[in-house]
Amino acid sequence: MERIVKVGIVGCGGIANGKHLPSLKKLKEVQMVAFCDIKPDRAEKAKKEYGTEDARVYTDYKEMMEKEKEIEVIHVCTPNSSHSEITCCALYAGKHVLCEKPMAKTTEQAEAMLKAAKESGKKLTIGYQNRFRSDSLYLKAACEANELGEIYFAKAHAVRRRAVPTWGVFLDEEAQGGGPLIDIGTHALDLTLWMMDNYKPKSVKGSVYRKLADQKNTGNAWGDWDAEKYTVEDSAFGFITMENGATIILESSWALNTLDVKEAKTTLCGTLGGADMDDGLRINNIKHGKQNVEIPNLESGGVAFYEGEEINSDDMEAQSWIDAVIHDKEPLVKPEQAIVVTKILEAIYKSAETGETIYF
Repeated sequence: MERIVKVGIVGCGGIANGKHLPSLKKLKEVQMVAFCDIKPDRAEKAKKEYGTEDARVYTDYKEMMEKEKEIEVIHVCTPNSSHSEITCCALYAGKHVLCEKPMAKTTEQAEAMLKAAKESGKKLTIGYQNRFRSDSLYLKAACEANELGEIYFAKAHAVRRRAVPTWGVFLDEEAQGGGPLIDIGTHALDLTLWMMDNYKPKSVKGSVYRKLADQKNTGNAWGDWDAEKYTVEDSAFGFITMENGATIILESSWALNTLDVKEAKTTLCGTLGGADMDDGLRINNIKHGKQNVEIPNLESGGVAFYEGEEINSDDMEAQSWIDAVIHDKEPLVKPEQAIVVTKILEAIYKSAETGETIYF
Protein backbone atom coordinates (compact mmCIF):
# COMPACT_ATOMS: atom_id res chain seq x y z
CA MET A 1 0.00 0.00 0.00
CA GLU A 2 1.29 3.44 -0.93
CA ARG A 3 2.44 5.57 1.98
CA ILE A 4 0.23 8.63 2.55
CA VAL A 5 1.53 11.65 4.45
CA LYS A 6 -1.16 13.70 6.16
CA VAL A 7 -0.34 17.40 6.27
CA GLY A 8 -1.67 20.35 8.23
CA ILE A 9 -1.26 23.99 7.17
CA VAL A 10 -0.89 26.86 9.63
CA GLY A 11 -1.40 30.18 7.87
CA CYS A 12 -3.55 30.20 4.74
CA GLY A 13 -2.53 33.56 3.26
CA GLY A 14 -0.37 34.60 0.33
CA ILE A 15 2.66 32.33 0.66
CA ALA A 16 0.50 29.29 1.39
CA ASN A 17 -1.67 29.84 -1.67
CA GLY A 18 1.17 31.00 -3.87
CA LYS A 19 3.59 28.18 -3.08
CA HIS A 20 2.83 25.49 -0.51
CA LEU A 21 -0.75 24.48 -1.26
CA PRO A 22 -0.45 24.16 -5.07
CA SER A 23 2.81 22.20 -4.79
CA LEU A 24 1.53 19.80 -2.12
CA LYS A 25 -1.68 19.25 -4.10
CA LYS A 26 0.36 17.76 -6.96
CA LEU A 27 1.84 15.03 -4.77
CA LYS A 28 -0.13 11.79 -4.73
CA GLU A 29 1.54 10.86 -1.43
CA VAL A 30 0.04 13.88 0.35
CA GLN A 31 -3.35 14.54 1.89
CA MET A 32 -4.01 17.98 3.36
CA VAL A 33 -6.39 17.27 6.22
CA ALA A 34 -6.34 20.41 8.41
CA PHE A 35 -6.09 24.14 7.82
CA CYS A 36 -5.54 26.82 10.44
CA ASP A 37 -5.73 30.60 10.13
CA ILE A 38 -6.74 33.44 12.44
CA LYS A 39 -9.16 34.40 9.66
CA PRO A 40 -11.52 31.41 9.35
CA ASP A 41 -12.68 32.35 5.86
CA ARG A 42 -9.13 31.92 4.55
CA ALA A 43 -8.85 28.48 6.15
CA GLU A 44 -12.24 27.49 4.72
CA LYS A 45 -11.22 28.63 1.25
CA ALA A 46 -7.98 26.65 1.44
CA LYS A 47 -9.87 23.57 2.62
CA LYS A 48 -12.30 23.73 -0.30
CA GLU A 49 -9.55 24.18 -2.87
CA TYR A 50 -6.88 21.85 -1.52
CA GLY A 51 -8.17 19.71 1.32
CA THR A 52 -9.69 16.26 1.58
CA GLU A 53 -13.48 16.01 1.82
CA ASP A 54 -13.31 15.62 5.58
CA ALA A 55 -10.55 18.21 6.19
CA ARG A 56 -10.96 20.29 9.34
CA VAL A 57 -10.64 24.03 9.88
CA TYR A 58 -9.11 25.73 12.93
CA THR A 59 -8.36 29.25 14.16
CA ASP A 60 -6.10 28.05 17.01
CA TYR A 61 -2.97 26.15 15.98
CA LYS A 62 -2.56 24.69 19.49
CA GLU A 63 -5.99 23.10 19.27
CA MET A 64 -5.08 21.76 15.86
CA MET A 65 -1.86 20.16 17.14
CA GLU A 66 -3.72 18.58 20.06
CA LYS A 67 -6.62 17.15 18.08
CA GLU A 68 -4.94 16.12 14.82
CA LYS A 69 -3.00 13.10 16.07
CA GLU A 70 -2.67 11.49 12.63
CA ILE A 71 -0.97 14.50 11.02
CA GLU A 72 2.72 13.82 10.32
CA VAL A 73 3.74 17.13 8.76
CA ILE A 74 2.98 20.78 9.48
CA HIS A 75 3.73 23.65 7.10
CA VAL A 76 4.14 26.98 8.91
CA CYS A 77 3.16 29.81 6.54
CA THR A 78 2.66 32.71 8.96
CA PRO A 79 4.42 36.06 9.54
CA ASN A 80 8.02 35.80 10.76
CA SER A 81 7.22 36.77 14.35
CA SER A 82 5.21 33.56 14.90
CA HIS A 83 7.49 31.08 13.11
CA SER A 84 9.27 29.95 16.25
CA GLU A 85 6.28 29.58 18.54
CA ILE A 86 4.22 27.57 16.05
CA THR A 87 7.14 25.45 14.88
CA CYS A 88 8.17 24.52 18.41
CA CYS A 89 4.57 23.62 19.28
CA ALA A 90 4.32 21.38 16.21
CA LEU A 91 7.66 19.66 16.83
CA TYR A 92 6.87 18.90 20.46
CA ALA A 93 3.48 17.60 19.30
CA GLY A 94 5.35 15.00 17.25
CA LYS A 95 5.08 16.60 13.80
CA HIS A 96 7.76 17.17 11.18
CA VAL A 97 7.85 20.84 10.16
CA LEU A 98 8.56 22.83 7.04
CA CYS A 99 8.64 26.48 8.13
CA GLU A 100 8.66 29.30 5.62
CA LYS A 101 11.77 31.44 5.39
CA PRO A 102 13.39 33.09 7.22
CA MET A 103 13.78 30.59 10.04
CA ALA A 104 12.72 33.17 12.61
CA LYS A 105 12.61 36.86 13.40
CA THR A 106 15.54 36.60 15.82
CA THR A 107 18.44 34.26 16.56
CA GLU A 108 17.00 33.46 19.97
CA GLN A 109 13.76 32.30 18.38
CA ALA A 110 15.65 30.24 15.79
CA GLU A 111 17.70 28.57 18.52
CA ALA A 112 14.48 27.55 20.25
CA MET A 113 13.34 25.90 17.01
CA LEU A 114 16.59 24.00 16.62
CA LYS A 115 16.40 22.87 20.26
CA ALA A 116 12.83 21.65 19.76
CA ALA A 117 13.82 19.69 16.65
CA LYS A 118 16.68 17.96 18.47
CA GLU A 119 14.66 17.21 21.60
CA SER A 120 11.62 15.93 19.68
CA GLY A 121 13.61 13.94 17.15
CA LYS A 122 11.42 15.33 14.37
CA LYS A 123 12.57 16.81 11.09
CA LEU A 124 12.72 20.58 10.59
CA THR A 125 13.45 22.37 7.35
CA ILE A 126 13.13 25.96 6.15
CA GLY A 127 11.52 27.11 2.89
CA TYR A 128 14.54 28.16 0.85
CA GLN A 129 13.10 26.90 -2.43
CA ASN A 130 15.68 28.71 -4.58
CA ARG A 131 18.13 25.92 -3.80
CA PHE A 132 15.95 23.70 -6.00
CA ARG A 133 16.26 25.81 -9.17
CA SER A 134 18.09 24.06 -12.01
CA ASP A 135 20.84 26.71 -12.08
CA SER A 136 21.32 26.48 -8.33
CA LEU A 137 21.59 22.69 -8.35
CA TYR A 138 24.02 22.74 -11.27
CA LEU A 139 26.23 25.33 -9.58
CA LYS A 140 26.12 23.44 -6.28
CA ALA A 141 27.32 20.30 -8.08
CA ALA A 142 30.15 22.32 -9.66
CA CYS A 143 31.16 23.66 -6.24
CA GLU A 144 31.10 20.18 -4.72
CA ALA A 145 33.32 18.97 -7.57
CA ASN A 146 35.80 21.75 -6.64
CA GLU A 147 35.53 23.30 -10.11
CA LEU A 148 35.81 26.79 -8.59
CA GLY A 149 38.48 25.86 -6.07
CA GLU A 150 38.48 27.76 -2.78
CA ILE A 151 35.67 30.33 -2.91
CA TYR A 152 37.02 33.35 -1.05
CA PHE A 153 34.82 36.19 -2.35
CA ALA A 154 31.09 36.21 -3.06
CA LYS A 155 28.14 38.51 -3.53
CA ALA A 156 24.57 37.74 -2.51
CA HIS A 157 22.11 39.68 -4.69
CA ALA A 158 18.51 40.59 -3.80
CA VAL A 159 17.84 43.93 -5.48
CA ARG A 160 14.61 45.25 -6.96
CA ARG A 161 14.20 48.65 -8.58
CA ARG A 162 10.68 49.48 -7.36
CA ALA A 163 8.87 46.33 -6.29
CA VAL A 164 7.72 46.79 -2.71
CA PRO A 165 5.11 44.24 -1.57
CA THR A 166 2.07 46.25 -0.49
CA TRP A 167 -0.09 43.41 0.83
CA GLY A 168 -0.09 41.40 4.04
CA VAL A 169 2.38 42.40 6.76
CA PHE A 170 5.52 42.86 4.67
CA LEU A 171 5.85 46.53 5.72
CA ASP A 172 5.25 45.80 9.43
CA GLU A 173 8.49 45.64 11.42
CA GLU A 174 6.80 44.11 14.45
CA ALA A 175 5.37 41.19 12.48
CA GLN A 176 8.29 40.61 10.14
CA GLY A 177 11.40 41.85 11.92
CA GLY A 178 12.54 43.85 8.91
CA GLY A 179 12.04 44.57 5.23
CA PRO A 180 13.89 43.40 2.12
CA LEU A 181 16.88 42.11 4.09
CA ILE A 182 14.86 39.53 6.00
CA ASP A 183 12.41 38.97 3.12
CA ILE A 184 14.49 38.52 -0.05
CA GLY A 185 18.03 39.06 1.23
CA THR A 186 17.58 35.86 3.20
CA HIS A 187 17.24 33.84 -0.04
CA ALA A 188 20.37 35.33 -1.60
CA LEU A 189 22.43 34.78 1.54
CA ASP A 190 21.21 31.21 1.92
CA LEU A 191 22.20 30.41 -1.68
CA THR A 192 25.64 31.95 -1.23
CA LEU A 193 26.48 30.20 2.05
CA TRP A 194 25.23 26.90 0.62
CA MET A 195 27.41 27.18 -2.47
CA MET A 196 30.47 28.07 -0.39
CA ASP A 197 29.61 25.38 2.18
CA ASN A 198 30.82 27.84 4.78
CA TYR A 199 28.69 28.50 7.85
CA LYS A 200 31.25 30.06 10.15
CA PRO A 201 30.90 33.87 10.14
CA LYS A 202 33.47 35.92 12.02
CA SER A 203 32.17 39.49 11.74
CA VAL A 204 29.47 41.59 10.10
CA LYS A 205 29.25 45.28 9.23
CA GLY A 206 25.85 46.52 8.06
CA SER A 207 24.09 49.54 6.62
CA VAL A 208 20.30 49.91 6.61
CA TYR A 209 18.37 52.65 4.80
CA ARG A 210 14.83 53.99 4.71
CA LYS A 211 15.28 56.58 1.97
CA LEU A 212 12.40 56.08 -0.48
CA ALA A 213 9.60 54.93 1.82
CA ASP A 214 8.02 58.39 2.27
CA GLN A 215 7.76 59.13 -1.44
CA LYS A 216 4.46 59.45 -3.31
CA ASN A 217 3.74 58.51 -6.93
CA THR A 218 6.25 55.77 -6.37
CA GLY A 219 6.11 53.92 -9.68
CA ASN A 220 5.93 50.74 -7.63
CA ALA A 221 5.24 47.50 -9.50
CA TRP A 222 2.31 46.70 -7.19
CA GLY A 223 0.94 50.22 -6.77
CA ASP A 224 1.90 52.99 -4.37
CA TRP A 225 2.81 51.89 -0.88
CA ASP A 226 1.41 53.50 2.27
CA ALA A 227 4.26 55.47 3.86
CA GLU A 228 2.58 55.47 7.27
CA LYS A 229 2.54 51.67 7.35
CA TYR A 230 6.07 51.38 5.94
CA THR A 231 7.93 50.75 9.20
CA VAL A 232 10.82 48.70 7.76
CA GLU A 233 13.89 49.53 5.67
CA ASP A 234 13.79 49.85 1.89
CA SER A 235 17.44 48.79 1.47
CA ALA A 236 20.08 46.99 3.52
CA PHE A 237 23.67 45.97 2.84
CA GLY A 238 26.13 43.77 4.69
CA PHE A 239 29.87 43.11 4.62
CA ILE A 240 30.46 39.64 6.05
CA THR A 241 33.83 38.14 6.93
CA MET A 242 34.07 34.40 7.55
CA GLU A 243 36.42 32.65 9.97
CA ASN A 244 38.54 31.35 7.08
CA GLY A 245 38.97 34.87 5.71
CA ALA A 246 36.38 34.65 2.95
CA THR A 247 34.28 37.76 2.24
CA ILE A 248 30.59 38.03 1.32
CA ILE A 249 28.84 41.23 0.27
CA LEU A 250 25.06 41.09 0.71
CA GLU A 251 22.85 43.61 -1.08
CA SER A 252 19.09 43.72 -0.61
CA SER A 253 16.44 46.23 -1.58
CA TRP A 254 12.79 46.48 -2.52
CA ALA A 255 13.25 49.97 -3.93
CA LEU A 256 16.61 51.12 -5.23
CA ASN A 257 17.14 53.51 -8.12
CA THR A 258 19.20 51.12 -10.20
CA LEU A 259 18.83 49.11 -13.38
CA ASP A 260 21.15 46.43 -12.04
CA VAL A 261 18.35 44.31 -10.57
CA LYS A 262 18.74 40.68 -9.60
CA GLU A 263 17.03 38.59 -6.95
CA ALA A 264 17.94 35.33 -5.21
CA LYS A 265 21.22 35.14 -7.09
CA THR A 266 24.85 34.73 -6.18
CA THR A 267 28.26 35.59 -7.60
CA LEU A 268 31.18 33.37 -6.59
CA CYS A 269 34.92 33.88 -7.05
CA GLY A 270 37.30 31.02 -6.37
CA THR A 271 40.92 30.10 -6.96
CA LEU A 272 40.13 27.92 -10.00
CA GLY A 273 37.12 29.72 -11.42
CA GLY A 274 34.06 31.80 -10.77
CA ALA A 275 30.34 31.86 -11.42
CA ASP A 276 27.44 34.26 -11.62
CA MET A 277 23.72 34.17 -12.32
CA ASP A 278 23.50 37.57 -14.02
CA ASP A 279 22.39 36.40 -17.46
CA GLY A 280 21.60 32.81 -16.75
CA LEU A 281 24.26 30.71 -15.10
CA ARG A 282 27.79 31.47 -16.29
CA ILE A 283 30.95 29.72 -15.11
CA ASN A 284 34.32 31.33 -15.86
CA ASN A 285 37.68 29.57 -15.75
CA ILE A 286 40.96 29.08 -17.57
CA LYS A 287 40.91 26.43 -20.31
CA HIS A 288 43.87 25.53 -22.50
CA GLY A 289 45.68 28.60 -21.21
CA LYS A 290 42.86 30.95 -22.22
CA GLN A 291 40.13 32.81 -20.35
CA ASN A 292 36.94 30.79 -20.83
CA VAL A 293 33.23 31.26 -20.12
CA GLU A 294 30.86 28.33 -20.02
CA ILE A 295 27.06 28.62 -20.17
CA PRO A 296 25.59 25.29 -19.05
CA ASN A 297 22.58 23.90 -20.89
CA LEU A 298 19.92 23.67 -18.20
CA GLU A 299 17.05 22.92 -20.55
CA SER A 300 17.57 19.23 -21.27
CA GLY A 301 16.98 16.73 -18.52
CA GLY A 302 18.81 16.40 -15.26
CA VAL A 303 17.79 17.65 -11.86
CA ALA A 304 15.15 20.08 -13.10
CA PHE A 305 13.00 17.25 -14.42
CA TYR A 306 10.82 14.68 -12.72
CA GLU A 307 9.33 11.74 -14.62
CA GLY A 308 10.20 13.42 -17.90
CA GLU A 309 8.50 16.73 -17.15
CA GLU A 310 10.10 19.94 -15.96
CA ILE A 311 8.88 21.15 -12.58
CA ASN A 312 9.56 24.40 -10.80
CA SER A 313 11.56 24.93 -7.64
CA ASP A 314 8.47 25.18 -5.43
CA ASP A 315 7.29 21.75 -6.56
CA MET A 316 10.77 20.27 -6.22
CA GLU A 317 11.03 21.61 -2.68
CA ALA A 318 7.72 19.97 -1.72
CA GLN A 319 8.65 16.65 -3.38
CA SER A 320 12.10 16.57 -1.77
CA TRP A 321 10.66 17.38 1.65
CA ILE A 322 7.94 14.73 1.55
CA ASP A 323 10.47 12.17 0.26
CA ALA A 324 12.67 13.00 3.26
CA VAL A 325 9.75 12.32 5.59
CA ILE A 326 8.70 9.07 3.88
CA HIS A 327 12.20 7.65 3.55
CA ASP A 328 13.55 9.13 6.81
CA LYS A 329 16.25 11.18 5.09
CA GLU A 330 17.82 14.49 6.03
CA PRO A 331 16.12 17.41 4.23
CA LEU A 332 18.19 19.44 1.79
CA VAL A 333 17.81 22.61 3.87
CA LYS A 334 19.08 21.88 7.36
CA PRO A 335 18.03 24.02 10.35
CA GLU A 336 21.68 24.27 11.43
CA GLN A 337 22.35 26.07 8.12
CA ALA A 338 19.25 28.27 8.25
CA ILE A 339 20.05 29.52 11.74
CA VAL A 340 23.36 30.96 10.47
CA VAL A 341 21.43 32.99 7.90
CA THR A 342 19.27 34.41 10.69
CA LYS A 343 22.33 35.20 12.83
CA ILE A 344 23.95 37.17 10.01
CA LEU A 345 20.77 39.07 9.12
CA GLU A 346 20.26 40.01 12.77
CA ALA A 347 23.88 41.15 12.97
CA ILE A 348 23.45 43.42 9.94
CA TYR A 349 20.49 45.12 11.61
CA LYS A 350 22.37 45.42 14.91
CA SER A 351 25.49 46.78 13.21
CA ALA A 352 23.45 49.39 11.35
CA GLU A 353 21.75 50.44 14.59
CA THR A 354 24.95 50.71 16.65
CA GLY A 355 27.39 51.71 13.94
CA GLU A 356 29.71 48.96 15.12
CA THR A 357 31.09 45.79 13.59
CA ILE A 358 29.42 42.73 15.11
CA TYR A 359 31.73 39.87 16.04
CA PHE A 360 30.56 36.30 16.55
